[in-house]
Amino acid sequence: MSRSTSVAPTATSSAVAATSPTSSSTLCPHCGGSGFYKKAVPFGHPDFARLFPCTCKLAEQEQREAARLLEISNLAAFLDKTFETFNPNVPGVRRAYLRALEYARQPRGWLILFGNYGCGKTHLAAAIANQLIQNHYRVLFAVVPDLLDHLRSTFGPSSEIEYDQRFEDIREADVLILDDLGTENTTGWAREKLFQIINHRYNFALPTVITSNRKPEEIDPRIFSRMSDRALCEEHIIIDATDYRRLPIAQRYPIASAQRRLK
Repeated sequence: MSRSTSVAPTATSSAVAATSPTSSSTLCPHCGGSGFYKKAVPFGHPDFARLFPCTCKLAEQEQREAARLLEISNLAAFLDKTFETFNPNVPGVRRAYLRALEYARQPRGWLILFGNYGCGKTHLAAAIANQLIQNHYRVLFAVVPDLLDHLRSTFGPSSEIEYDQRFEDIREADVLILDDLGTENTTGWAREKLFQIINHRYNFALPTVITSNRKPEEIDPRIFSRMSDRALCEEHIIIDATDYRRLPIAQRYPIASAQRRLK
């Protein structure tokens, strides 16, 4: 419940609810460092003696959730994949580039990118993730096989992370970016878990980006049916470009190359 503007909050300390401040200079001016507050309401009011999380507590929870998603994400290897380092002048990529740029500004519905190896799908997907994280979205970027392997690892007896918590983190991310759909191990377990994740995102119309180099008939029909719902995804973007890995460095990263020449 959000704080009422008409009722002043009263700071409270509780052995259960309090959060210890790191120093007196970091005490929250609203709750005094306890992390919670009580509303100044008369006895008998429904909110009397109830504890409400302070804005500082909510911000702390959001930071923890974002950190959990970054822990799962593979973004450490893709920090250089931004819109600035993408060359939209390579033949066949401009439409995908513009749609990805638009989606990063306002993530709504689903964005589906199809294309062969090395056409820029992953670069654009990672660029969306990096941009949204800068704008404080809780984003999970994951290569599908790696994501499923990560989920499997939480079943192990030595795992410090509960499977249910991790699965919920994935399903409920503000924006979920699934790279290389169709390259995952086709075990029954993997297919079912992937379907559960995608079906949840579909049912609640949660912003989702999917890339794949597979043909439609090679994707689980249940998943492809949801990917094809025009209420969520107006079109599938087909990137018809050659393998950028075969291009000279100057063509792949024109901005970076120009900067190097100026030094």
